[in-house]
Amino acid sequence: MYRVVVIEDEEAIRKGIIMSIDFSALNCILIGEASNGVEGIKLIQEKKPDIVITDVTMPLMSGIEMIEQTLEYNYTSIIISGYDEFSYAKKAIKLGVCDYLMKPIDKEELNNVIQSIVSGFDLSSKISGLLKEKNQIEHIQLLETLNKEDHLVDKITEYINLHYSEKIFLSDIADVLNYSESLLSKRFRRVTQMTFNEYLNRFRIQKSIEYMKKGTYGLTEISDICGFSDYKYFSTVFKKYTGYTPSQFTNMIVW
Repeated sequence: MYRVVVIEDEEAIRKGIIMSIDFSALNCILIGEASNGVEGIKLIQEKKPDIVITDVTMPLMSGIEMIEQTLEYNYTSIIISGYDEFSYAKKAIKLGVCDYLMKPIDKEELNNVIQSIVSGFDLSSKISGLLKEKNQIEHIQLLETLNKEDHLVDKITEYINLHYSEKIFLSDIADVLNYSESLLSKRFRRVTQMTFNEYLNRFRIQKSIEYMKKGTYGLTEISDICGFSDYKYFSTVFKKYTGYTPSQFTNMIVW
């Protein structure tokens, strides 16, 4: 139920307003009342209402000032006044007041205004629920997509691990996995944050370093074993990723 407070300095009018509202039909409940703006601030801070019905002119602090000082509590306000003054209405509009009603209060008009507010609350709640549900569905779909993409990327990296010494093209892997080359390229980049060729070169360079540390093969042989078409290209790629030529790197290794 939506929580309502009524703030009016004249007790008879305040009680009349309360008696005029069909709380149960409007899915509302009265949670408090106050006789001036100062009491109203305290009431709003303590009760955190959804709807505030307040007079404009009151002792100690006006309804307008009270609203100004409690905007952070995010309630919807209805202003009532015995004066049809444009300055009040203008200020109320700036403060986001929902409606401005003149005294004497018409019971049907007041209930219609509250009904309109409640309908807005219900709609907002429904939209929020739908958006939350939509976000949850999209999150699940994203996880499913990423899991599927991870599975494909695992297949690609597994293929590289087994065939890095050969000539490898993404089109070959696409044929093996029965996916389009374009799709695999996009998914691989999304998951690894690098292109297929960049990953392949990094993997081959890492393998070449492992062979260098073993000291079993010469640099030209390592270049060939790791799948590079020629030593010059191997040297260029090696320096790109390590900052050293293969021979410089070999000399740095402590045997």
